Amino acid sequence: MTKIISYNVNGIRAAIQKGFISWLADQQADIICIQELKAEFDQVDTSEIEQLGYSIHWHSAQKKGYSGVAIFSKLKPKHVEIGCGIEKYDFEGRVLRLDFEQFSIMSVYMPSGSSGDERQAFKMEWLSDFHTYALNLQKEIPNLIISGDYNICHRAIDIHNPKGNANSSGFLPEEREWMETFVNSGFVDTFRLINPEQAHAYSWWSYRAGARGKNLGWRIDYHMASANLKDQIANAYILPDAMHSDHCPIVVELKTA
Repeated sequence: MTKIISYNVNGIRAAIQKGFISWLADQQADIICIQELKAEFDQVDTSEIEQLGYSIHWHSAQKKGYSGVAIFSKLKPKHVEIGCGIEKYDFEGRVLRLDFEQFSIMSVYMPSGSSGDERQAFKMEWLSDFHTYALNLQKEIPNLIISGDYNICHRAIDIHNPKGNANSSGFLPEEREWMETFVNSGFVDTFRLINPEQAHAYSWWSYRAGARGKNLGWRIDYHMASANLKDQIANAYILPDAMHSDHCPIVVELKTA
C-alpha cells in the first residue's frame, strides 16, 4: 500500500512553527505533495523532514513569499519534472511531478481567481491550458495522479452554501463545468469514488467568522487519478483535525505491488 497526502500548507515556514514536522512523522506517508510553500528552498531547514526518510523536491515561484509546490517522497523517483513547460505558469511555481515505476504523482497549485477579474481570467486560461497539458501527459504516462489545490468545488455537496456561493470564484458555473469535463476526460475524483455521498467533507475554510469551527467549508483539494488506476484506489479521506493551515490534508491510499 502506498499512502499519499496532499496539503496546501499556506506557508511551509508557518506550518513548521505550528508542529507540521511532528504531525508528518506520525502520518507515516510514503509521499506528501505540498502547495503554497511561500518560500525558497534555502529559506527552510528541511533536515528534520529528510531525517524522516524523505527526499525533497521543490519548485518555488519567482516572486518571493508566493505560491510554490513540493513533493517529499520516501520512494525513489526514476524522473523528476519541474514545471509544465509553460513559462507564465512555471514562473509562479505551480507544477511538480515525480515518476515512479508504477505511477506518477503531480503536486499542483491551481490559481485562485478570488482577488479580482484579472486573476479570474488568468485562472480560466490556466484551466484550459492545464487540461490540454494533462491529457497529453496521460498519453505518455497513463498512471497519473494529480494531487493538490484545484481552487474549485465541483458540486453542491462540496461546499457549505452552494446557493450563496453561486457567484463566488471557486464555484462559478464555468469552473464547475471545467471540473466536470476534466473528470469525464479520464480522471477519477478519488475521494468521491470512495465516499460518493459524504456531505460536510471540506478541505478549506475561510479565516473569517469562525468558519472552521462551524465547518463552513469548501472541498477544493483533490487527488485526481487516471481512470485506469481506479481499481488500485484502496481508500481516500480527509484529515480535518490537522490545524497548520486554512486547508487540511487529504489522503489517498493506493494498492501497489
